[in-house]
Amino acid sequence: MSYRKTLKLLCGIAGGSTALALAVAAADSRGYFGELRGEAAAPRGSAGFAVQAAQPAWTAASHTPTPTGHSWDFNWDKRDPSSLINGKKKDTATEDPSTEQDNGKPKATRNILLIRHSQYNLSGSSDRERILTPLGREQAELTGKRLAALGLKYDILVHSSMARATETANIISKHLPGVDLVSCDLLREGAPIEPVPPVTHWKPDAVYHEDGARIEAAFRRYIHRADPKQKEDSVEIIVCHANVIRYFVCRALQFPPEGWLRMGLNNGSITWLTIRPSGRVALRALGDAGFMPPDKMSRT
Repeated sequence: MSYRKTLKLLCGIAGGSTALALAVAAADSRGYFGELRGEAAAPRGSAGFAVQAAQPAWTAASHTPTPTGHSWDFNWDKRDPSSLINGKKKDTATEDPSTEQDNGKPKATRNILLIRHSQYNLSGSSDRERILTPLGREQAELTGKRLAALGLKYDILVHSSMARATETANIISKHLPGVDLVSCDLLREGAPIEPVPPVTHWKPDAVYHEDGARIEAAFRRYIHRADPKQKEDSVEIIVCHANVIRYFVCRALQFPPEGWLRMGLNNGSITWLTIRPSGRVALRALGDAGFMPPDKMSRT
């Protein structure tokens, strides 16, 4: 039915009502009946009237998130092969300039499993007295069993030299025979950087200055792509502390490191970082403790 016939029909239905006729005219002026001069035909409803499609209040373009911050730095660990060439002049003109870079390219993937120590005695006045609680020892057993059940070939187990991390590592190692244990002072607990948003009960700047430098040194020692001499993929375990692990995750993913306190980790939980030869980093698990019964979980 044409526009004129539709308008005439509606006016007839109005039965001479001036108010309804004015409403019909107003609706027509807004284009609700379609097929106005110079416009494409609108889709028709079952009654033959032109139907105007409802318009959304938003569009995809206006709600698409835009990237923020810096782009990914592939040389975040200062081991990008292209940055390691010494730049010396080649002795012969026939030597391939890319040979040195190709020979220095990492070929293996590193998997780093960061384990938070188990529950410990908070009332201890010194590190020596802050040993695991009975529940903490159960948690370490469960973590050891979980790591063994994964069926991975572990290359090494490094742990913080603090009592609670050392005891956790020793219990875990019983389930991983043949894996060497190495103690490291750099992995001790501390305050890596002043958190954002700030907290009023935290430590003074001097502590951030000292602990932050040490924990950053630990990050540089343990979190990086594989050495070019490494032929096979590796799986390494690091047993340490919540603050250290959270800082490592932020740094490895190139997130703002001051956001480390926004994450929470259960005792005995597993955080899994994968570092590809290209320098790409993936977080495969963060604080995984699902292998523990609910009554065995804690976050002290």
